[in-house]
Amino acid sequence: MDINLDIDPALLTLAIEAGGFKTTQETINQALQEFILRRRQQEIKEWFGKIEYDVDYDYKSMRNR
Repeated sequence: MDINLDIDPALLTLAIEAGGFKTTQETINQALQEFILRRRQQEIKEWFGKIEYDVDYDYKSMRNR
């Protein structure tokens, strides 16, 4: 899919150098993957402290299958 983007050339150059990429496409694809990963991690962090655990669950018993 071809898309025309108006990206700051200085910012793109810094990203290429920081990531050691050879092409603009590699750089943008990696940036998008990292953006998605970070957003998903933030969503997971919202669950901390909200999950109720079964106090009677014996995780050690699961080791002896």
